[in-house]
Amino acid sequence: DIARYSKLISPKDTGHNEHREARLLERCPPGHEGKRLVDEPAIILDASGAIIAWYLPDALTDTTQKEIKEATDLLAPSLEKSVRADGNWRTNQRLFNRGSEDVGATPGCINLSPAWFQQGHENVSDPEVSASLKGPSCENILKAIARPAAIASAALRVMHPEQYWAGLRTLSNLGNIAVSKDLPQMPEALQYWASVFNTLS
Repeated sequence: DIARYSKLISPKDTGHNEHREARLLERCPPGHEGKRLVDEPAIILDASGAIIAWYLPDALTDTTQKEIKEATDLLAPSLEKSVRADGNWRTNQRLFNRGSEDVGATPGCINLSPAWFQQGHENVSDPEVSASLKGPSCENILKAIARPAAIASAALRVMHPEQYWAGLRTLSNLGNIAVSKDLPQMPEALQYWASVFNTLS
């Protein structure tokens, strides 16, 4: 029962305390004996029938993965600028060590949003297009991420329809606000925004 299990764990549970893990396993045993290899699409349910995981192997085709890589390459300048020696927990360069295999992705932490609330700024009441989308390459970036973003949105439509429709209503409302208040760059960013989520990080 995932609801019961979630009440038993805390952020302090790292999975490294063998005694603690044994107690959790005793209180919430698996629904079957041993391990099972799952090599086809599957939904994993808990004892009450609640879906706790969707397993969708090969959902992202080689073509889609290539598109994601190309979109990441477009974001490389922003990602590179985001990492600083004195950065906070999201942008500190010590937290972005390259692995032994360089996969070619530029390390960094940015937020893409057609309607971002500028935290830490006084007298800003309306959302703005995030800094990473304010440059001249905004349209190219949004077009590059359009298909992967649409795939994630379609998955949400199946997995959590209420959240999907809430996201669409939010984006529709943002579009109306952007036009009525003449918010700079937001109508254009929303025109190419293909995700039902209003922020991608």
